[in-house]
Amino acid sequence: MSDAEQKLLDAQGDFLYAVRGGEVDEGATWQSCRLIVTNKRLVLATSGNKQTVPLAKLSLVDDPPEIEATEHVASFTAIRVGSAVIFLTLPDAQLEETICRATLHDEIVLVKHPAVEGGVVQDTEWEKAKFRYVDDTIKMALSDGRVAIDMDNVGTIDTSQSTVRGTDRTVISVEHTEDDLSVETHLTGTERHTRALSSLFSSAVERNEGDVDELDDMESQVLMALYSGVSPFEMSDFVGIPPDEVEEIYQRLLDIGAVDEVRVRTEVALNARGRNLASDAMSDE
Repeated sequence: MSDAEQKLLDAQGDFLYAVRGGEVDEGATWQSCRLIVTNKRLVLATSGNKQTVPLAKLSLVDDPPEIEATEHVASFTAIRVGSAVIFLTLPDAQLEETICRATLHDEIVLVKHPAVEGGVVQDTEWEKAKFRYVDDTIKMALSDGRVAIDMDNVGTIDTSQSTVRGTDRTVISVEHTEDDLSVETHLTGTERHTRALSSLFSSAVERNEGDVDELDDMESQVLMALYSGVSPFEMSDFVGIPPDEVEEIYQRLLDIGAVDEVRVRTEVALNARGRNLASDAMSDE
């Protein structure tokens, strides 16, 4: 492996060829393998064989064929390589996310940041940036500084078609927070780039989503108040309960991951999951 190639995953898993030569194999069975993902290739290694697939030649499959071998498999990732479709499964591993990260690693994408800030559309130009994903944070350098998208702070994602630099492209719009302010970053690139970006951000949104049924009435009121801009220090007077009860609610919201602690037992700030919960609570009012 060259210095430029970085290993992102090395684990024991299973694979099968669901489609060969364009034909679905209904009788396909799982084979154990050592599965390696780098920023350049995917490797499936068995005791007697090693298959190497350059990342540029594979794509994710959104609607894989149904075959008997998957009936009792909780989850798997389907990839297309030429006329073949391969199913891959790993225990306790985010394989699809890893493949998307590998697909985007050090790739040049187009970025508009901030495209929207505090609900106001910004007059921002598209710029080229090198994509990096480090410690659950996407980092890209722009002409006026760096943009960092913490995946734990991603609230929503939207996909649309737009003309960017004279070419019709798929644009991924990501809502996230920066310094407690809601902003949107828009990203685009090749079809491989946008498919990988969509998958990465969709997974983040799914992780950050919550169920408003987790909250009682007062917890919902506090969360909606935070969402509306009420200061944590003013919360007791705003919702009409003693400060110690507010503190207990803050602890509950911390426990379910709806807020981040800013100062111990004095201040909290909504995160992506909290914004989603508050939005759902408001919709139920």
